[in-house]
Amino acid sequence: MIESLKKRFGLLGRNISYSFSRGYFTEKFKNENLDGCTYENFDLQDISEFPVIVANGSDIKGINVTIPYKEAVLSHLDSLSKKAARIGAVNTIKITKKGKLKGYNTDYYGFKKSIQPLLKPHHQRALILGTGGASKGIAFALEELGITYTFVSRGGKENTIDYASLTAITFDNYQIVINCTPIGTSPDIEASPAIPYELFTDKHIAYDLIYNPEETQFLRQAKVKGATTKNGYDMLVYQAEKSWEIWNK
Repeated sequence: MIESLKKRFGLLGRNISYSFSRGYFTEKFKNENLDGCTYENFDLQDISEFPVIVANGSDIKGINVTIPYKEAVLSHLDSLSKKAARIGAVNTIKITKKGKLKGYNTDYYGFKKSIQPLLKPHHQRALILGTGGASKGIAFALEELGITYTFVSRGGKENTIDYASLTAITFDNYQIVINCTPIGTSPDIEASPAIPYELFTDKHIAYDLIYNPEETQFLRQAKVKGATTKNGYDMLVYQAEKSWEIWNK
């Protein structure tokens, strides 16, 4: 059993009362008799508040990072793992014995492990909806899987296509559609990304990083057209366990 005396862990984000992580780790600590371990939410309105949390938390050993700080937190870290540096976003921070903060990305690992069982030979190209920190980890995982991807953004950013540009030809050419935006997250469960859902077929995978609700409007509308659907729950479990491994290695 891992030594558990006075070890604090937590989630850094904004408006995260809904968080999966706190409930998951609290249950994990209970089931594995890690009585000295606790997990809390560091719900900050601005990333500038983060150094205060660390300075006042000598017993904090590890932190997960969620929206909107996966990129903003980089400037507050002492070092990055090689993969986190390549991805350009962090969702896991390890605080070393010397008090140094090292950033990792386990999002890519969780996504890769959760989508692999769904992949078939024709799944060669993917649309990534959104360009935030989460999307960077997804893009890295797709690269490792040998899947070509294109970002979709409302603002028509560089190296992306606009939502209005999605056509039948697009859906013929891209067999995986991944929602990396928060659109459709509870309580706004009737919302969904503005894409032509009628173009989904049984050849498509629709993957939503959202896990609450279990079936988003994005997934529901794709499913009606025969697409294989997957929410973000398994991804979160895989990335959480990878975080735990990093914190304790």
